[in-house]
Amino acid sequence: MTTSIDQDGKAAALNELLGVRSIVLVGMMGAGKSSVGKRLARRLNLAFADADTEIEQAAGMTIPEIFAHHGEPAFRDGEKKVIARLLEHGPMVLATGGGAYMNGDTRDAIARHGITVWLKAELDVLLRRVRRRDDRPLLKTENPEATLARLIEQRYPVYAQADVTVVSHDVPQEVMVDEVIDALTRHLGVGAESARSGDET
Repeated sequence: MTTSIDQDGKAAALNELLGVRSIVLVGMMGAGKSSVGKRLARRLNLAFADADTEIEQAAGMTIPEIFAHHGEPAFRDGEKKVIARLLEHGPMVLATGGGAYMNGDTRDAIARHGITVWLKAELDVLLRRVRRRDDRPLLKTENPEATLARLIEQRYPVYAQADVTVVSHDVPQEVMVDEVIDALTRHLGVGAESARSGDET
């Protein structure tokens, strides 16, 4: 059983490995980026930002309203700018919208300032989660399941470029946070070990 002391130690170790870099969560709508991200930030004592919320505040309207009044291209342009601005103020935990990582400029900005974690979920898990909410403009179609499957086909090869992949499954959110911390620590720890080995040769 993991104790709070163990968790505190892991969090402190991960913060040291991160330095000034942010943790950027990517993945499909319904993967749990915001809910896991808030808990992860709290565990690591970092600020949390949700890119979609920041976009809504900057625009003075909801994302469905932005899509309806200005279209998806305008939303994506604003999304790119907001994420670039947020990344300048790390370290933090940043949850991005499902389509954000598809933009090459955004991927480059994230690579410069952060470590990416892909929360990967199966179609049935995503469907079950997104049906609980009515604020997903890309799913306002006759067949949301087919739309989601098409988005998965388009996006998963790009999400796979993330530094770390963690499967998003139906477990308590705190368990997901533990899994993200462990995956990041392994990834960054291996990098640190490689750097030390290079210094010694």
